[in-house]
Amino acid sequence: MRRQREKELKAMKGILNRAIELGAVGAKFVEPQNVITATWVRLKCQYGCGGYGKRLTCPPYSPSPDVTRKMIDEYRHILLIHCKAWTDVRKLVAELEQEAFYAGFYKAFGMGAGPCYLCDECALEKGCRYPDIARPSMEACGIDVYATARLAGFPIEVVPPEGGDENYYGLLLID
Repeated sequence: MRRQREKELKAMKGILNRAIELGAVGAKFVEPQNVITATWVRLKCQYGCGGYGKRLTCPPYSPSPDVTRKMIDEYRHILLIHCKAWTDVRKLVAELEQEAFYAGFYKAFGMGAGPCYLCDECALEKGCRYPDIARPSMEACGIDVYATARLAGFPIEVVPPEGGDENYYGLLLID
């Protein structure tokens, strides 16, 4: 049992380090209860984002905040990944998810940031053309990214129209 735990911890450290290698500026494991979900977050997608209902990774197709909360609570290890604007968070998370899966974490699941733009127009009727890398964003699933990042000690502020320091986040659920 102890040996299995040591192997698991080594694999988790490797996944965290790999996030940095892939372009994240920071990553840390957080407790499931420190990933904050809220109903209002998804409403901000519905009443504030032009992607609502146009992408399979966005509401109303993405998991509801209630489903997301239940899912998060089924995991012991959650890696919060901090990126800057130049990093493709969705691609990074999808790659980490695959690597975690092959490392033995068969329940691995990732969430990115913002709407998916893998296709000019989403194939809503036919299904996703890129199921291997298309992942819902944290906010599309009802995660309060601001509260979650702040609890973890990461920087995040609202960026005004005139610009500013942009911080993006992804999440990797592993177990």
